[in-house]
Amino acid sequence: LEFLFIFTCELLQLNIVDGKMQYLFDESGRRYLDAFAGIAVVNCGHCHPDVVEPVINQIKRLQHPTVMYLNHAIAEFSEALASKLPGDLKVVFFTNSGTEANELALMMAKLYTGCQDIVSIRNGYHGNAAGTMGATAQSLWKFNVVQTGTHHALNPDPYRGVFGSDGEKYARDVQDLIQYGTTGHIAGFICEAIQGVGGIVELAPGYLSAAYDIVKKAGGLFIADEVQSGFARTGNFWGFEAHNVVPDIVTMAKGIGNGFPLGAVVTTPEIAGVLTRRCYFNTFGGNAVSTTAGLAVLNVIEKEKLQENASMVGSYLKGKLNQLKEKHEIIGDVRGRGLMLGVELVSDRKLKTPATAETLHIMDQMKELGVLVGKGGYFGNVFRITPPLCFTKEDADYLVEAMDYSISKM
Repeated sequence: LEFLFIFTCELLQLNIVDGKMQYLFDESGRRYLDAFAGIAVVNCGHCHPDVVEPVINQIKRLQHPTVMYLNHAIAEFSEALASKLPGDLKVVFFTNSGTEANELALMMAKLYTGCQDIVSIRNGYHGNAAGTMGATAQSLWKFNVVQTGTHHALNPDPYRGVFGSDGEKYARDVQDLIQYGTTGHIAGFICEAIQGVGGIVELAPGYLSAAYDIVKKAGGLFIADEVQSGFARTGNFWGFEAHNVVPDIVTMAKGIGNGFPLGAVVTTPEIAGVLTRRCYFNTFGGNAVSTTAGLAVLNVIEKEKLQENASMVGSYLKGKLNQLKEKHEIIGDVRGRGLMLGVELVSDRKLKTPATAETLHIMDQMKELGVLVGKGGYFGNVFRITPPLCFTKEDADYLVEAMDYSISKM
């Protein structure tokens, strides 16, 4: 453990001082291909001029009027954001982060239903405040504080899960949790379309639609956590769109602002009405500078067809990674959609033994070759590949070559 801690610290000894689109530069001027995007944040690319310029112009005019006053930046972004969502999801509340967004969503679900029980999925990550830490289901991210009222369902993981790719069997566990662990009624169900921190785990086919029906019958609200999968990263604008469900509440952050502190909760007017029972306020949520960045992000995604690029380049890269899997026994699984991809490394394919130390070594070797990737999963043995959405096929080829070479040098 001490060795791994030291190794991780060495990996972090990289002083990044500049960024341009899908590239980062250290203090010596060396260029790196960024395949992590600040943890799935910089969707448009680092320092994209069409994001930077309107933000600078806004800073020169007005930084922080608060949402107590009208401001065109806040209003225009709210309207544009709501237009990206289906059904009656038309009311927007701004926050500063994904944790704040999920905290607010959980509170709204409890207020609206009058119930206190929340169901989330094992291996999921939803934040590090009181309520979201309860919904998070990995001991690595849970401090020893009171966390009550959350029930963690079986993770519908096609690679490591007990039922393989049978989504409906996993969904039955949600029914069991509600039937035997609650009054039979719940406040809500919170779920990532693809688990990010958990290691880019896709939900088993059929799971989300089956779980959705069970949750609705129990009177609960479906909360879609789109903090990492949203804003075109998966090839859909929202991750939940691949599962044929319409959430009651959608939370978002990270890619929403391309690096500016911004999060949001979008819900229906009926559900939003619960916040009129008291005074709800977020000082910096929805400030003029961040919402200007948010609107610029939407414009860049549309103008540069980044959603289509994420789908095309992501499919190409996933195919190349699967070819690499055929070559190297250490690659146990390749998964994900669009430009939200995971490569799980194992020392034994049959036993699926996590290759944690090897992952760190390969990651460091790739850094020496000028390629930066993230890692995740409970065992720290999954490469998280979430580059800016301007990533090209040539970038994908170089990433695969660097990974191939680094594995071969093991």
